[in-house]
Amino acid sequence: MSTTGVASVETPTDTPAPYRWRWAALFVILAAEVMDLLDAVVTNIAGPSMRADLGGGASTLQWLAAAYTLSMAVGLVTGGRLGDIHGRRRMFMVGAVGFTLGSLLCAVSASPGMLIAARVVQGLFGAVMLPQGLGMIKEMFPPKESQKAFGMFGPVMGLSAVCGPILAGWLVDADYFGTGWRMIFLINLPLGAAAFLGALRYLPRGRSGHRPRLDIPGMLLVSLAALLIIFPLVQGREYDWPGWTFAMMAASVLVFAAFALYESRRSRTGRDPLVVPSLFRKRGFSGGMTLGLVFFSTMQGFMLVFNLYTQIGLGYSPLRAGLVMVPWSGGMIVGFGVAQAVARFGRAVLQAGTAVMALGVFGVWLTLDTVGGGVGPWQLVPALLVTGIGMGLLMAPFFDIVLASVEQHETGSASGTMTAMQQLGGAFGVALLGTVFFGLLGGGIATAVDHHSAGLRGQLSAAHVAPAAQDRVVADLRRCASDRAVAKDPAATPASCVRLDEDTRSAMTSPQAGARIPGALETTAKSAFRTGFGSVMKTVLWIVDGMLVLTFLLSFLLPRHARPEDSAGH
Repeated sequence: MSTTGVASVETPTDTPAPYRWRWAALFVILAAEVMDLLDAVVTNIAGPSMRADLGGGASTLQWLAAAYTLSMAVGLVTGGRLGDIHGRRRMFMVGAVGFTLGSLLCAVSASPGMLIAARVVQGLFGAVMLPQGLGMIKEMFPPKESQKAFGMFGPVMGLSAVCGPILAGWLVDADYFGTGWRMIFLINLPLGAAAFLGALRYLPRGRSGHRPRLDIPGMLLVSLAALLIIFPLVQGREYDWPGWTFAMMAASVLVFAAFALYESRRSRTGRDPLVVPSLFRKRGFSGGMTLGLVFFSTMQGFMLVFNLYTQIGLGYSPLRAGLVMVPWSGGMIVGFGVAQAVARFGRAVLQAGTAVMALGVFGVWLTLDTVGGGVGPWQLVPALLVTGIGMGLLMAPFFDIVLASVEQHETGSASGTMTAMQQLGGAFGVALLGTVFFGLLGGGIATAVDHHSAGLRGQLSAAHVAPAAQDRVVADLRRCASDRAVAKDPAATPASCVRLDEDTRSAMTSPQAGARIPGALETTAKSAFRTGFGSVMKTVLWIVDGMLVLTFLLSFLLPRHARPEDSAGH
């Protein structure tokens, strides 16, 4: 529903009645969003089980997630435009069917290659399904209800991010009917069928009179540009950032520039572009894209690093690590409710949410600084709750403000571009904060071993280990702990750890030493892990807060309210 250029020619009585089944349709759209968000994270938890069953190398685990992310990111802009051409309801249903069939292919995969190919199928059809939701919400809901509808994406995203690992861990451990990891994909079959049937019953049929033609050259250019930027962001750290990853990112800028020039020329000549150039002349949309890129980078990067900290640094199981994030999701729901009550303040709600979220992240830092390596789940509850409330306040008005000024014929293009921006932002945040985290981690743990070395030396002396042997063992433990923390394949044993075992055995001069030394090493390593992970996590939290400050400043690019002032009263 366009909100510009209407108030001057129509009276309120001429406004068509809102779509009758809009709230039921919203839940269908959100169900599709849940399927995507769950499938984006489940392989991180179930990956080791998949590899044990199907085989494959260490890179198999990375590609199970990367194949999905890459294929979806490449197809999103085109998927959004297909909704303009063939109807958003039809494309949503096509995407739901394809996504469900892709899930079935994942469940019956007999080799790593087949599973990765099935993940590509999931991603491509997800790219057709997901962008349709934003466009249909804009069509179905009147301005006074649109913020509430768009705002529900925030809590759903938060709950899915938390429940995904919990659900995956539970299904793999439960091993229903002997399916093991395959159940995480089989569960999509009833969900996909429900989404299809719900779409058939409740989603509105397209009523657009103009059907643009698909811009094939533009589709190829934007797909290539997306691949050139997303691939190195997703896989760069796994390959230790070789020169070709930076060359790909530089090439993506050139291809995006060529795409922009081509789209402008195509629009000037009266042909239908893939991305409508006029979108970026709208303050709400262009400002929202910039802000969204930074914010989704911050959110996804924070979630990655915090999960690494709880699972590796604190030794939590995937289930326990997921439960730790429940207050964060609960806070998002609270923030969403508060945002609805103060929706009239528009952009100020988003800005307040950014400030509250930054305060919550600082609270996490303060908790780690106060409690130290022995921090428990309950001690993190207040800070994570505040972080979630801020995020709910931020996200509730975001989509409404960004899409409010978009014209009807621009909706599909805008939805696909925004969804692609979320994927790009998430990949960038994971690459940036993940690289910083692991870049600092080796040194952080080595330093922590140094801090604990005096106590270790005392125990080694009590076990009658010679000073020279003590030096070797401490140096070996320092390197082993550092190498193990940053190892890309957790199942592999670093060479430094093999050397530690050899030097430890040679240092054992008596049965008493043989009983004492391994325990002393294990205790020191655990303490160093907690201390090192905690110190690096605190550094990353400062970066997260800096990114939230940038998000706050970028929010001034957005209009004060979701609707132009001349139509606010309608």
